Amino acid sequence: MHFADIFSGRTPSFSFEFFPPKSSDAAGDLFTTISELQPLNPSFVSVTYGAGGSTRELTNDLVVKLRTETKLNPAPHLTCVNHDERDIESILHRYAQAGIRNIVALRGDTPKDASSHDNPWRSFRYASELVRFIKRTTERLQHSDRRGFGVAVAGYPEGHAETPNRLTEIELLKAKVDEGADVIITQLFFDNRDFYDFRSRCEIAGIRVPIVAGIMPISTMAGVKRMAELASGTRFPAPLLRAIARAGNDDAVRRLGIHWATEQCRDLLENNVAGVHFYTLNRSKATREIYHTLSL
Repeated sequence: MHFADIFSGRTPSFSFEFFPPKSSDAAGDLFTTISELQPLNPSFVSVTYGAGGSTRELTNDLVVKLRTETKLNPAPHLTCVNHDERDIESILHRYAQAGIRNIVALRGDTPKDASSHDNPWRSFRYASELVRFIKRTTERLQHSDRRGFGVAVAGYPEGHAETPNRLTEIELLKAKVDEGADVIITQLFFDNRDFYDFRSRCEIAGIRVPIVAGIMPISTMAGVKRMAELASGTRFPAPLLRAIARAGNDDAVRRLGIHWATEQCRDLLENNVAGVHFYTLNRSKATREIYHTLSL
């Protein structure tokens, strides 16, 4: 189903994110997760793309397999990093032939092993340029959907590390929407007030596409530390930090994370969120527990 159809009504969407496995064991675990999540009937599932296109073939293979062997509606990530127009058109052609309806278009991060002389931005420096190319290229691909690909882009409720000017940040987001993006999927956040403020600033800027909230339950103390060390950072509100400090062990942290994410989702649904996107880390239990508690 095309993004335009998914978000045409008033019912919020529910979607999941997976990453491509790098081993046969990991592949088996992922498809166990998929078999457990498929009955929840997500609106779509996104599939990530490693830095610099490092998982390009793995992503492509997983997306096509999901499209042909499951009932899921895959939306693969595409990034600007280390890709020229010919690369992107080749990938889009493969997806069009497989009946893929949607793409998540991202600028992507500069590869960590890139030297100062490397230029990872071969044809596209900004995600808005990639969105424009996708929308224009689909006219030549004989896509089974006459509208071509639906396109989702990223939003940053807590701000983007490389764009500290929040006014500029919204201008860059609006450029992606003006080039044809159909929906915005946000990065994860733990304080819904950040999301509501972001949504209001988008409205002020004239951004009218649906905004889907990205949710990821914390599961371990190590995971909390990794989130805090990310380049973009993650803001942990004080009540959450106090609860983590009381938790004491990873089992308690996991239960706390599911409870916190569940209450986030409950509040978002009561405040007319367009959709909720679960960052699953290729696991199903937390998402299934949230679904059960909220009777989704």
